[in-house]
Amino acid sequence: MIDPTLLPVYLTAVVALLLIPGPDMLLIISASLSYGKRVGFAASLGNATSGLILTLLAATGVSAMIAMSPMALTVLKYVGAAYLLKMSIDTWRASPTDSEALAHRQKMGRHLYKRAVMTNLLNPKALLFFVLFLPQFISQQIQASSGMQLLSLGLLLNILGLAFNVLLVVIVGRLGNALFTRPSVQKYQHKLMAMIFATLAIWLFLQQNSI
Repeated sequence: MIDPTLLPVYLTAVVALLLIPGPDMLLIISASLSYGKRVGFAASLGNATSGLILTLLAATGVSAMIAMSPMALTVLKYVGAAYLLKMSIDTWRASPTDSEALAHRQKMGRHLYKRAVMTNLLNPKALLFFVLFLPQFISQQIQASSGMQLLSLGLLLNILGLAFNVLLVVIVGRLGNALFTRPSVQKYQHKLMAMIFATLAIWLFLQQNSI
């Protein structure tokens, strides 16, 4: 469903985009460092899930309609920033002793999955990316409809993004696992995640609704 003549250019653009540090990468790296590979994988799956949702919205034209409304994008940005700020406060208030338990780390995996999904879906930049970037690679030279081409482009982007994030988690998670055994790190790891969420909230609040 992708024009073979455009595929090399698209793959090159996707790889370049994946290598550029962004809020998704920051969240996945910090989750892997603070809680280990399992939680990092959960955050990666959350990011991939939101990407699939945005792909479906782009393929059906819903995201384009939302992107045409500056008010909708502004509301989305403020809701996303408020959500991240709430996560920061809740994480900061967490008990330091909870971070030492395996059950807590498993719970954090579920939380980070949901938070990665919501963080991306409430980010107007992510929505605009799917609206403005993917359509550039729609071709009139193949019989597939624009919607099917957008779906194929988005699925390929998400597969490559998930593979990249999993590799990132494996690399960073080794350091995170080594840090787990240190009580001083366990005591403050939830504080680190709280600061990450606060940083993402400020970043989202200051962003303009354009890419």
